[in-house]
Amino acid sequence: MARGGTDGTSGISETVTIEGAEFLASLTLRSDVGLLALHGSTEGGTAELAQEVAARTGATALVFTQPAGPPVHIPSPRMAVPHCGALKTFLSHVTLTVSLHGHLRPTATRAIFLGGTHRAAALTLAAALVRLAPAFDAVTDLDAIPPGLRGLHPRNPVNLTRAGGVQLELPLRARTEHPGETTGVPDRPPRPVVAALTAGVEQLAAGPRS
Repeated sequence: MARGGTDGTSGISETVTIEGAEFLASLTLRSDVGLLALHGSTEGGTAELAQEVAARTGATALVFTQPAGPPVHIPSPRMAVPHCGALKTFLSHVTLTVSLHGHLRPTATRAIFLGGTHRAAALTLAAALVRLAPAFDAVTDLDAIPPGLRGLHPRNPVNLTRAGGVQLELPLRARTEHPGETTGVPDRPPRPVVAALTAGVEQLAAGPRS
């Protein structure tokens, strides 16, 4: 495990094996609001979005990527392994989590689904998305979110911090400005989505966590 940070933050990087796949877990400790990207190599743009919003807001960020081999998607509850020190530190440091994921539902190409157990926080983020990223539809009604995207499993890391959190499932065009480009080209999240999540996370950081 490597540690560092020259700007007053604490940075940790750890290689961890989960179900036979090797991940790099990159953690930057800042405030007690945390941005999480569990599938940075399979859900393009989520890692970049988590890191950028966290840097803009002073939030903590934890990003999982796969440095080698074909990307593997492990369901979120199974990513909550006790032998990952970076995740353990994240969960003990953070009070409220915003977990970023990607979906490819062909009938919901504009829909950003906001699941997770912290429903008040979901509404706060949705309001920011409506205001600053109107090209997308912010969906907070759990009955309108596909069951597999609701983020309610008790072992899902988004729900393991003290106040729980919000799981955002973003369509491809809400995660990257250049969908379908050559593999290896860094994803650049759309500026309206960055602005909306930055505003929403800032509002969460200023308010109560419960």
